[in-house]
Amino acid sequence: MIQAFDLESAGRKSQADHILIASILLLTGVGLVTLYSASYAYGERFFGEGLYFITRQLLYGFVGLGAFFVASWINLEYLRKLIVPMVVITAVLCLLTFMPGIGVTKNGAARWIRIGSTNTFQPSELVKLTLPFYLAHIFSKKQERINSLIAGILPPTLITLLFFFLIYLQNNFSTALFIAINAVFIFFLAGVRYRYFISGAVILIPLSAFLVLTKEHRLRRVISFFIPDWEPLGAGYQVHSSLLSIGSGGLLGKGFGQGTRKIASVPEIHSDFIFSSFSEEAGLAGVFLFFLIFMVFAIHGYRAAIKSNDMFRRLLGFGLVTMISSQALLNIAVVSGAVPATGVPLPFFSAGGSSLAITLLIAGLIVNISRNREVDHV
Repeated sequence: MIQAFDLESAGRKSQADHILIASILLLTGVGLVTLYSASYAYGERFFGEGLYFITRQLLYGFVGLGAFFVASWINLEYLRKLIVPMVVITAVLCLLTFMPGIGVTKNGAARWIRIGSTNTFQPSELVKLTLPFYLAHIFSKKQERINSLIAGILPPTLITLLFFFLIYLQNNFSTALFIAINAVFIFFLAGVRYRYFISGAVILIPLSAFLVLTKEHRLRRVISFFIPDWEPLGAGYQVHSSLLSIGSGGLLGKGFGQGTRKIASVPEIHSDFIFSSFSEEAGLAGVFLFFLIFMVFAIHGYRAAIKSNDMFRRLLGFGLVTMISSQALLNIAVVSGAVPATGVPLPFFSAGGSSLAITLLIAGLIVNISRNREVDHV
């Protein structure tokens, strides 16, 4: 029988990567401070409470830290036994977003489910954990049949497509595509033959283009990206304002709480565009430190995956570190105008309790992998 926790035996094996843990806690702390500064004026203006966003973020942060601790110690082989319930529960939660009375729709997007009278949860954030976990499990289990279309490729492909379309139907194409691309990365690491990627690209690239071109708001974002002056007060306004905010920070920034563009100039600056607020107040020096901390997190996370002693942990480690790191890079690319606007939050920073809690849970699993424990036997 597998024990969910085995602290005594774990203590006799390698210790967790303390630098990795420090980088995670530092990102969490800086993220909360940045959110407090970025959201205070917005919360006071629209909700009559300056602490509206940070109070909720702290609540989810405490839950996330608890999940982080549990995930960093739990026996991963025990979790593997629960992979089917994990996939089913995650899919059901995604479906609940469409159910009247439970699902919550904001700005035309049905992405949340109601928790109590005031709190919500975004199931697509849970997919960022469940899908990499499932793919790492299935590919490590079927290494001998990995290039068999029916036995090796089809099951993980169907599960990936299932979550892609569940999230897409929530009117959240950017997150659906982001999760699918990260899934393809795990397919590649697992050793799937190139011909399957070529076949998939022939189908998925035209399909993605079709999904973008058939929604007006997505098309407007793409046009605004290629022609910045096309709609300066419409689709291009948010990114243009964000660039002005980033540029106004200078070398050392304006100082914590001293940013001015967060008050009304950048829409949703407390959410997906929070990096522009951070850049204005921390300046180029702060941005450099931000990238340095994230680089330390990624390097130590990937190193833990490389040193893992079995295929499952290696694939899981690479998948989870890439999920957080690539999301951060994508968000910053959007905020700085390098790619068309999407709705992907900045990990550890953006307002959104679901994102913070799941990010900390994922980080806990990465720390778990850094312990480099031997595979536990049933």
